[in-house]
Amino acid sequence: MKIGITCYPTYGGSGIVATELGMELAARGHEIHFISYANPIRLSTESPRIHYHEVEVSTYPLFQYPPYCLALASRMAEVAETAHLDLLHVHYAIPHAVSALLARQMLGDRLPFVTTLHGTDITLVGADRSYLPIVKFSIEQSDGVTSISQYLKDRTLRVFETRNEIRVIRNFVNCDQYHHNPDPQARAAYAAPQEKILVHLSNFRPVKRVADAVRVMARVRREIPCKLLMIGDGPDRGPAEHLARELGVEDDVLFLGKQSRIPELLAIADLMLLPSELEAFGLAALEAMACGVPTVATRAGGVPELITDGVDGLLAEVGDIEAMAAHALSLLTDPARYLQVSDAARHTAESRFCTTLVIPQYEEYYREVCSRSSTRRRNSGS
Repeated sequence: MKIGITCYPTYGGSGIVATELGMELAARGHEIHFISYANPIRLSTESPRIHYHEVEVSTYPLFQYPPYCLALASRMAEVAETAHLDLLHVHYAIPHAVSALLARQMLGDRLPFVTTLHGTDITLVGADRSYLPIVKFSIEQSDGVTSISQYLKDRTLRVFETRNEIRVIRNFVNCDQYHHNPDPQARAAYAAPQEKILVHLSNFRPVKRVADAVRVMARVRREIPCKLLMIGDGPDRGPAEHLARELGVEDDVLFLGKQSRIPELLAIADLMLLPSELEAFGLAALEAMACGVPTVATRAGGVPELITDGVDGLLAEVGDIEAMAAHALSLLTDPARYLQVSDAARHTAESRFCTTLVIPQYEEYYREVCSRSSTRRRNSGS
């Protein structure tokens, strides 16, 4: 198939999933066209089946803000015509589904599109109800809708009261790229042999509660020597750095910024911290689990669909620093239990979330959507 993919190219779960999905589809023989205002952060264009089309937005004195939604719709329609796309797959309803709808109409309803909901699409409406009509409309006009967790599907149906079918296709991980094979030299660059390595990976937005990761590490450090690798960047990086200085752990909390070598960094870690206020799924935890790294996370949103508490990870309530620290210490000070949970984490990733299991679900859904769209056009005589 020839598939157009649009996502936010920045450092966040939705863009990472969309990018990894495109690369996995290309590896399976599909022709993939990324359409966005910047090259997605994890995108490798080495494959001849992967193409990138930049959306250029002109600035006019008339507009206070550049009309990206319109420029994206025009670019989608242009790429669809020249590359003979079979469908578009957009990640996030706002504004991508709206742009895809315009592109479909520009092409005489000949271009079906699938919208994948990642979470902020829905929480945005919770914060600003003025977005509800357009998000609801874009969902209902999509030829297919997927969500990354059952939690997100249920919340979408509740918030928007829509009768649309929403297919749950959970996030995935390439179990060949993410695996437990720590490089001793790489580990030595960050920690001494007797130190444990904790890691946090996110876009450092307030919902991720990155300060809680620092607080948990400081509490763990009272009992055992450890380092905390903070991977990513965003608005809460500065406050987190300040907190590390306040708690006297600034030398042991290493802010690495945005990184492309995520598998290598996760492979040297001992524990992932995911203290988020809300997670629609928890992609960072899944990537860590594939590396055999247990996660201590909050019992928030779709996380319990990924982590079975006490089996392949440990869960605590949002904001409960003491519980998260106690969970971390219970693993890091008990080698036998750690090995058991580590093995279970890897098994969960392999048996439920590997690309070999999830990517075929997208392929099947694409075929269903294209078939329905073709039937609808024939019945309408268009």
